[in-house]
Parts: sequence; structure tokens; C-alpha cells
Amino acid sequence: MQKILITGGAGFIGSSLADRLIQDPNNFVVLVDNFLTGNAQNLPNARQANWKFIRADVNDYRSISSVMSAYRFDYVFHYAAMVGVQRTLQQPVQVLNDIQGLKNLLDLCKNTGVRKIFFASSSEVYGESVRFPQDEVNTPLNSRLPYAVVKNVGEAYCTSYQKEFGLDYTIFRFFNTYGPKQSTDFVMSKFLRAALANETITIYGDGSQSRTFCYISDNIDATVKAFYNNLYCNDVMNVGNDTETPILELAQKIVAISGSKSNIIHLPPLKEGDMRRRLPHLQRMKAVLDRPLVTLEEGIQKMIATGKFHPEAEKSLG
Repeated sequence: MQKILITGGAGFIGSSLADRLIQDPNNFVVLVDNFLTGNAQNLPNARQANWKFIRADVNDYRSISSVMSAYRFDYVFHYAAMVGVQRTLQQPVQVLNDIQGLKNLLDLCKNTGVRKIFFASSSEVYGESVRFPQDEVNTPLNSRLPYAVVKNVGEAYCTSYQKEFGLDYTIFRFFNTYGPKQSTDFVMSKFLRAALANETITIYGDGSQSRTFCYISDNIDATVKAFYNNLYCNDVMNVGNDTETPILELAQKIVAISGSKSNIIHLPPLKEGDMRRRLPHLQRMKAVLDRPLVTLEEGIQKMIATGKFHPEAEKSLG
């Protein structure tokens, strides 16, 4: 049985990854989270005995070292991070603490026999790009956002530890990903919840800023296949969708698909953090996935079908 650690295991993507990995009885999965942005409701509800949750903080060496020493993991998925543009702008020093967390983890990986670490990076490492689509080789390093800087430093740590200590890695650069477990301070779930409640949907600026939206099953299928097949070892893979959608169009699609009566209003543009455009180069991911990506329309319908974003669902949760 191979032992796998997922940091940020109570987060949206980390917990979704855990749901998939524990389906394999040959995996024993330990999830750690400090609940800064994670949620206990995201943890697997499966009855299998091949997973365990431990409350721990990767940024605290003693907290995470006890876990690493006890289990001697074969593989580590480092998904723990402070996320959300506004949250990271409001707490820039706390964001920088995530660098220490990665260093803690890398030191423990090399000292406890971990075979490989998978690092959750971000599309933010591309900054405000002038070249599209954004590929894995050309990274401008021009972002002023603390979160983006931390992810860039994190990638550098991975490559440096591989060169000096032989610790293998794969870097996943996540672009906007959405799904049923996503918190409501992200654009897709925020718009959807407002639409299903027939409440006003607010957009910063004119809504022409564009994003791509990756449904969670595409993210998990691609990363798990890369894991099982040892693909892009000591390399980088963009993980996202390559259909660009202006934010205004996203709001309009959600209103139309949900049959909402919501009005769409515009607020002044954000002072910082709202990049004009995101568009990943996905040749690597598509080769791994080997199937069509979930379309935006399909993904929105899947989100609605879960029932988790309806006003009634919020009432039932108290």
C-alpha cells in the first residue's frame, strides 16, 4: 500500500483529489489542514478505512514534522495555501508564510524518503501576460501580487531541491477551477448562488476581463493520471480550460441556464489583482486527459444539479 499525504486536504481541490485517490484500495491517504481556508464539510464521507484526517499546520514545522515522521509517505501533494485574490491582498504577510510551509515540507520530504512531491502552483505566476496562450516555458515574473510571488518562489524551491537532493517533483499550474465544493468567495460559485436566489450579480468594471473555467473533474482526472503514470516528472503542467469567457458573459450564461431573474450591475474596477486575461496552453494536459474537456455550459448545469447552491440548501445547513 502506498502512503500519500495531501496538505490542504479540507480545501476544494485537495479534498476532491482525496475523494478520487481513496477509491483505490492500494492507497492510504492522510489529509492535513489547519482550517484557515479549508472546511471540515469538504472531507470525504466515504467509509473506507484507507484515509485519515489530521489537523496540522504545514507552516509550523513541529506540527507537520510529527505527521511526516509517523507515516513516512511515498508521495506528497502540497495543496495547502492561502487562496483568494482579495484575502491574499488583505493579508500579504500571512501569504508569505506559505514559503516557510513549503520549505518545511521539502526538508521533511527529503529526510523521510518521499519519492515525489506534487506542488499546486497557479496561473498567477504568469502575471499580466503579453503572450497568449500562456505556456509552461515562458513565465514573465512580472506580477506584484504576493500570492503570485509565493507560487513563483515555490516552483523555484521544487527545482532547487531536485537538483541538490534528487527530490522529484511535478508542478501543476492551476487556472480557474470550479465545482460543487468551491467556496462562495470565488466568481463562479458567487454568481451561481446569487442567480439561484434571484439576487443581484455584481461585476467589477465592464466585465470584459476574461478567464477560463476548468470543471473539477477535468482537474482531478488530469492530475491523477499524471500521478499514476509518472508524467511530467521534474516538469510543469498547466491545468485548466482553454475556452476564454469574459466575466460579463459568464454572468449572462449563468442567468440564462439557471432561469434566474437576477439583474447584473457593474461596480468600479478593482484597484489591483484583477488581471485582464487568462488563457493557458493545454497541449500537455490534453495529452494526459485524452478526452474532451467539460464545457462551461455542462459545468454550470452540473453545479446546479448538485443542489448545493440553492437558497434552500443554505437554510438546511443552518
